[in-house]
Amino acid sequence: MTKSTRAASNALLTWYDRERRSLPWRAEPGQPPDPYHVWLSEIMLQQTTVATVKAYFVKFLGRWPTVGALAAAPQEQVLKEWAGLGYYARARNLHKCAGVVARNHGGNFPQTEQALRTLPGIGDYTAAAIAAIAYGVPAVVVDSNIERVVSRLFRISDMLPAAKKPIKAATATITPPERPGDFAQAMMDLGASVCTPRAPKCSLCPLKPYCAATKAGDMETYPVKQPKKLRPTRRAISFWLIHGDHILLERRADKGLLGGMPGLFSTPWVERADFPAPIEWGSAAPARFDWEMAGGVAKHTFTHFHLETRLVIAKAPSRLNVENGFWIPLEEVAEIGLPTAFTKIVQLAPYSHSID
Repeated sequence: MTKSTRAASNALLTWYDRERRSLPWRAEPGQPPDPYHVWLSEIMLQQTTVATVKAYFVKFLGRWPTVGALAAAPQEQVLKEWAGLGYYARARNLHKCAGVVARNHGGNFPQTEQALRTLPGIGDYTAAAIAAIAYGVPAVVVDSNIERVVSRLFRISDMLPAAKKPIKAATATITPPERPGDFAQAMMDLGASVCTPRAPKCSLCPLKPYCAATKAGDMETYPVKQPKKLRPTRRAISFWLIHGDHILLERRADKGLLGGMPGLFSTPWVERADFPAPIEWGSAAPARFDWEMAGGVAKHTFTHFHLETRLVIAKAPSRLNVENGFWIPLEEVAEIGLPTAFTKIVQLAPYSHSID
C-alpha cells in the first residue's frame, strides 16, 4: 500500500469504528464473527435490501441456529420460510450448501476463497466476503456499494460491466492486510449511508480528501452504467380450483423460476399483447371445467420482465389427482409460503378473505 492508500483505509476504519451499522448478523466489536451468520446474511443480501433481510435472518436463525440444523431441515420448509424474499434459487443453494458443509466439512465453513467457491451458491464475491469478514483473510470484496465508492474514489470511467475488473484492482490497492473484514463492511456502510447513488453526502465522507470524483465535482457520473433495457411484459392465466374448503396448488419443478415453490397452476409466462384465450390453455389447466374469470389483473415485476396475470375459478366435484398438484385447506394458504407473485394473484379470488 502507498502512503495515500494507507491513509485512506485508516480514515475509513476510524469512521467505521464510530459510525458502523448495528446489524443482526454482525459481531459486536471485539467479538469473533460467526461464519454461519456471515454466510447466511451474504446469501440473503444478494439483490435484496438490508431492511428486508433483517427479519428473515432473525427468523432463520431462530429456527435453524446452526448450519447443521439448517442442513437437517427439509428443503420444502426452507423454501417456505424464504417465501417473499425472492430469487428462490438462492434458497435451494442455501440448503444444498448447508448439507455440503455439514457432511463434508464437519459443520465448519472453509477459510479460503478457493475452498469457499467450491460450495453451492458461493461465487467470487460471497467467497471473498466470508473469507474477509469471518476469517480475517485480506480478500478483495466488491459489492454494488463498494463498486460505487471505488469507481468514484478513483474516477473509473469504464462502463459496467467492463469496469468491474479495474474497480476490483483499485479496491485491492486500498484493502489493508489488517482488519480486512471491518474494511469491507466499512465500505458497504459508506456506500449505503454516505456515498449514495443520488446526492452523495460528500461533506460527511471520510474519503473526501482522497476522492477524485469529488475533486472533479462529477460524483454522480460514477459508476458509468449502460442504459437500462425496457422490461417486456408477459401475460398468463392462473387457475383457482376449489373443492369444499380446499384449494388445489402446484409444486413447481425444482429448476427454473420460483423452482420448488408452491403456486397456482398457470399457463406459460410468455411475452404477448393479450391474455391467453381458453382455447390456448391446454394442459396448463388442471382439468376441464367451466372456468369463470375473476375481476382484476395481478401485476408483479421480476428482474427481467413484468408479469400480468388474470385468474379463472372453478369448483371441482372431488379432490382430483393432478400431477404435481396438492390440496390444502383455504385457511392454510397464507402459511404455505407462496411467492409474492402468487400471493398477488390469489388476492383476485373472491375467497381471498379466507386467507388474509
